[in-house]
Amino acid sequence: MTREPFLSGLGWRLVNVVSELLEHDEREAVTGDLAEAGETSWQSLLDVLGLVVRRQAALWKNWRPWLAAFGLALPSTFLLMGFSVSISQTYQRFIGPTILKTTGLTAGPGFSLLLCNVLLLVGWSWTGGFVVGSLSRRTVRVSAALSFLPCLFCLSRFRVESLSRFCLLLFLPAAIWGACRGLRIAQIKLSSAIVLAIGITLLTVPLWSSKGPWIPNWALSWPAWYLVATASRPISQSRREQHGE
Repeated sequence: MTREPFLSGLGWRLVNVVSELLEHDEREAVTGDLAEAGETSWQSLLDVLGLVVRRQAALWKNWRPWLAAFGLALPSTFLLMGFSVSISQTYQRFIGPTILKTTGLTAGPGFSLLLCNVLLLVGWSWTGGFVVGSLSRRTVRVSAALSFLPCLFCLSRFRVESLSRFCLLLFLPAAIWGACRGLRIAQIKLSSAIVLAIGITLLTVPLWSSKGPWIPNWALSWPAWYLVATASRPISQSRREQHGE
């Protein structure tokens, strides 16, 4: 006697959850049509799932979601986690002993490099997040998943005893901030984009003399110059491109 109402209620809850993947106007129309059709909750769930799959497949016919998800969100997450750990190790080597052994912070070459790296991490994270948000407004959930899954993977396997595993996530606040801005506005002002791109490029100069590959530096810097390129276009054109028109 109680099993059927339970299943029915569960089915409609699933319909409501899946319908959240649709645009607001379309979601209202679909739920209204389902209510008038008189279908069962499970039939309605299959209908909504089919519609969601078709809508999502149509979005991925454009190159922008692919670039945002697999060309930026996924690879940049690994690179930014590595840079976050490097900054944490530099802080531990330089700031920690200074605070313990002196009454004040002694600024020197090491401190200047640490400060440049922190600013660079914020710049890389913010611009990367902004470009992901602006390129994949309607597929941002996929881009977010491709960013958070590597974080969970690396957190579970982090084995540096002297550091907290959460040092991997130093880049996240700036990246989330940038993504939120990218979802809200089509582009930033050209003057601001130029200053940001030049600043990030100059901050990478000290890294050229350090050991290690230089390709990741450019891989993380291109979103800043992408903002310069898109800022020079009319806002109406940028909005049409973001909506796949």
